[in-house]
Amino acid sequence: MRKLATHVGLAIALVVLLAAADALGCPNCKDGVNTSDPQGLNIARGYFYSILLMLAMPFTLAGTFAAYVWREMRRQKRLAESDASGAAAGRTAP
Repeated sequence: MRKLATHVGLAIALVVLLAAADALGCPNCKDGVNTSDPQGLNIARGYFYSILLMLAMPFTLAGTFAAYVWREMRRQKRLAESDASGAAAGRTAP
């Protein structure tokens, strides 16, 4: 079984390496960079930055939501601790 998995992994790696030459980028970016035309380079750069923005957006949204939840949990914990210490101080007073 392990030998079969190794052969399958090697076959997949070989296919990926052979197909990598065809997957250099989208045709517009590839043509824009190959022509060395300044406007083509600007278009390719615009595609590049838009792809980065689209890749970063889910992580930004998830991180913002997680930070909000973390802050609210910390605030609730702090309020609970202050209520508990206030109640304990109230019970010990004569």
